[in-house]
Amino acid sequence: MTTTPLDSNPFGRVAVLLGGTSSERSVSLDSGCNVLEALLRSGVDAFAVDGIPALRALLQTGSVDRVFNILHGHHGGGEDGIVQGLLQAYGVPYTGSDVLGSALSMDKIRSKQVWLALGLPTPRYARLSKGDDVHAAARSLGLPMIVKPACEGSSVGVSRVFDESDLDQAIALAARYPGELLMEQLIEGGEFTVGILDGRALPSIQIVPKGAWYDFDAKYVSDETQYLCPGLRGDEEVALGALALAAFVALGCRGWGRVDVMRDRQGRNWLLEVNTAPGMTSHSLVPKAAGQSGIGFDALCLQILAQTLAHTPSAGGHAPA
Repeated sequence: MTTTPLDSNPFGRVAVLLGGTSSERSVSLDSGCNVLEALLRSGVDAFAVDGIPALRALLQTGSVDRVFNILHGHHGGGEDGIVQGLLQAYGVPYTGSDVLGSALSMDKIRSKQVWLALGLPTPRYARLSKGDDVHAAARSLGLPMIVKPACEGSSVGVSRVFDESDLDQAIALAARYPGELLMEQLIEGGEFTVGILDGRALPSIQIVPKGAWYDFDAKYVSDETQYLCPGLRGDEEVALGALALAAFVALGCRGWGRVDVMRDRQGRNWLLEVNTAPGMTSHSLVPKAAGQSGIGFDALCLQILAQTLAHTPSAGGHAPA
């Protein structure tokens, strides 16, 4: 698929929101710089804004017409619904999902609850709060398992546990981050991701890391991770794309995003999570899938930005002081 260059004039002053204070700050800075450069190459009047307080100051002066949100994570990131609520209060259009879709997707436990209610496949899990008996939960769930914070991304705080003797260390790592913890059945098989753009699934990508699994280093540092696109063929590819799109819609997401899926050795697909502001680095997956569809990086950034023309929120009364 090829795209026609978009007219950059309707966008006005575009703030590329990057950086922030979440655990994913460094990735967001990388993503944001790439997006900013692409928009500038396309003639968009774009500029960088680092974090939510800086954005709020600009909103108060009325000097932002729309926002390309490429913050990652929460607690100062832009994927948890907070910045979306701020922008809706000011009536400023922004890329990506709204408050509900962002908040649900950031919380892996709530995502699973929605999917299970709709009969969509996701690995068995246990929800852990402070003071819970983690060993009893582990024995109930069974090994092997994944232990991770419920509301972090980029594989931050994630451990694979094959023996109960490693459980305490995994819990300690995940507990460094705020919020609840998630124990999840480890699906052994292939790891896939499906980008979503304008209501359709992009070609899937099978991720083949050199090491045992797709950790932070394999995602953002290593040049030895292989990306097979499309990851599947024929009816299997169609079914995976349909599942990813259904998962995206179920959480109230819109615009663009990425759905991560494990495929077990029996060929069954299992939903892991939805990312509502995926990475746009040199190692990132949505640009790779878009490229497979004939959409170059600059065109992809413009296409995402153009979604804001159809989603202009109404300010709820006076803008907050």
